[in-house]
Amino acid sequence: MTSTPHRTEHVQQAAAALVAAFASNDTDAYFDAFSDDATFFFYTLPAPLLSRAAYREVWNGWQADGFVVLDCQSSKAHISLQGDVAIFMHDVATRVRFGTEESRFHERETIVFRYDGQRWLACHEHLSAQPEQGA
Repeated sequence: MTSTPHRTEHVQQAAAALVAAFASNDTDAYFDAFSDDATFFFYTLPAPLLSRAAYREVWNGWQADGFVVLDCQSSKAHISLQGDVAIFMHDVATRVRFGTEESRFHERETIVFRYDGQRWLACHEHLSAQPEQGA
């Protein structure tokens, strides 16, 4: 097994690629960063999504309604290695357009990556609203 710093660097690269794909609204690259069995827990949805295909269906519906990611910035990243699993936590500042309306979101996100023998793939994403400053 490779050294911890080397593995941490690879997880950081996988996370950066996932965020960059999301930020550039590159749907194929974004979903390619997730395993088929990935699960998703978003505070904005009424129930978890239990596969990459389920999330892609929701995403396609958003895009059909005019959803576009304009930018996404990651900060305060932390990686915890747990064998062949890595937990990536960060704050995200996202700018999106939904139809003609532009919105900004400040959220916290945890992405669990799993090493599949070749690369680190996201297998779980949990998005939470970030508390207001001073709250």
